[in-house]
Amino acid sequence: MSATEIVTPQAGRYGTSLKAERTARSTVGGLSRASGTQIFWLLRLACAAEFIGHGAFGIITKAVWVPYFGVIGIPEDLAYTLMPVIGTIDISLGLLVLLTPVRAALLYMAFWGFMTATIRPIAGEPIWEFLERAPNWGVPLALLYLRGWGTSVRTWLQ
Repeated sequence: MSATEIVTPQAGRYGTSLKAERTARSTVGGLSRASGTQIFWLLRLACAAEFIGHGAFGIITKAVWVPYFGVIGIPEDLAYTLMPVIGTIDISLGLLVLLTPVRAALLYMAFWGFMTATIRPIAGEPIWEFLERAPNWGVPLALLYLRGWGTSVRTWLQ
């Protein structure tokens, strides 16, 4: 088998060499395990940076976020009280993803990112504001996909 041929997991069934079969087992979705590891870490770093960065904005009580709280009926004074709490949660989750990407945390991060992106057009901003923030929920969702869906409470907490 030449190096330019595509190796599939079924390669062993058709009499290919043992080397080709090993290569097939070391690829996932057409990517080598090394590439998969690099993508996994890239998503972990992106997810952590996303939540640590936004968490920092929450701690410093970013005034432009107050209208988003108003959309769901939270008054301005309470919004300023909640922002550092939410910011601390975001930073904690970002750090957790660096230590270990817990499935339940990733699911929450994808949900939270989706909700905070969705609230912008509801608050009267253009739909482009939602689209621009697709990575806020897409990155944790992609990382969850790579981790695999949990099959029990225990695996969701790992």
